[in-house]
Amino acid sequence: MAFEFHKDKETYIKYQRENALNYVIPFIERNLKLKKGMRVMEIGCAEGGVLQAFIQKGTHGTGVELMPSRYEDAKKLLAEEIANGQAEIINKDIYDVDVGKEFPERFDLIVLKDVIEHIHNQDKVLKRLRDFLKKDGHIFFGFPPWQMPFGGHQQIAKNKTLSRLPYYHLLPMKLYKGLLKSFGESERIVDDLAEIKETGISIERFEKLIGKHHYSIGEKEFYLINPIYKYKFNLKAKKQVSLISGIPYLRNYLTTCVYYLVKKEA
Repeated sequence: MAFEFHKDKETYIKYQRENALNYVIPFIERNLKLKKGMRVMEIGCAEGGVLQAFIQKGTHGTGVELMPSRYEDAKKLLAEEIANGQAEIINKDIYDVDVGKEFPERFDLIVLKDVIEHIHNQDKVLKRLRDFLKKDGHIFFGFPPWQMPFGGHQQIAKNKTLSRLPYYHLLPMKLYKGLLKSFGESERIVDDLAEIKETGISIERFEKLIGKHHYSIGEKEFYLINPIYKYKFNLKAKKQVSLISGIPYLRNYLTTCVYYLVKKEA
C-alpha cells in the first residue's frame, strides 16, 4: 500500500531526511567529500528534512523556500540548528538575492532535489546558480525524467484511476486537460498538473543546459526504481541497467529518477 506522503508531515520529513542520508549524500560523496563547515544551500527546501541531513554531516545549511507555510515549517524543524548558527532559512526568490551582500562566502554545494522539473525557465536558473557557487563549487540535481511513467506527478490526482495510470501525461495538452476534467479533477489540480507538464525536463535537455552554462558532470546515476519509492511503495531502490541508461531518449521512458553532481567550470 502506498504511503500518503503529504497526509503525515512528520513521517514525510523523516523519510526525506533518511533518503538524503542513505542515497543522496553517499552519491555526492563519491566525488565531493562533505566536511565540517562546508556551506550547503538547498533551493526548494520544503520543510527542511533533506537540509537537516546535510547539517547532521557537519555542514552549514541555508534553505530557500518560496511557499510561506513550508518556510515556517522549516524554521520550526531547524530551530535548534538556526539558534546554534548551523542553519538559516530564507523566504525569497533567488533572483532577488544580492549574493555579494547576503552570501559573500558563496557555497560549496547547492542541492536541488525534485525541484528542477518544476522551474519554468531552467536555462535562466542554471545561469543564476553560478553566482552562488564558490570557484569549483558543485550542484546536486535529483529529478524524474519527464517521459517516465509518472513524470507528470499524476499521483496527486484525486481520482484513484488517474493517480495510478502511467504515461498519460504525455498526451497533447488539450487532450490531457480534457481527460483530467472528464474524471472530475478540480480546476486547481488540472492547473497544477498542466504547469508540471510545461516544466518537465528530459535527460537530454538537462545535459544540454549543463554544458551550455559551463558545468561539468562529475557523477550521475540512473534508477529504474527511485530510492524514495522505498518509503512511498515499499519498493527496493534499483539502479537502471547500463544498456538502457546508455540509450538516449529511450532511457527517459524507463528511468524513474536520475542523480547528477555537476561542477562549476570557468
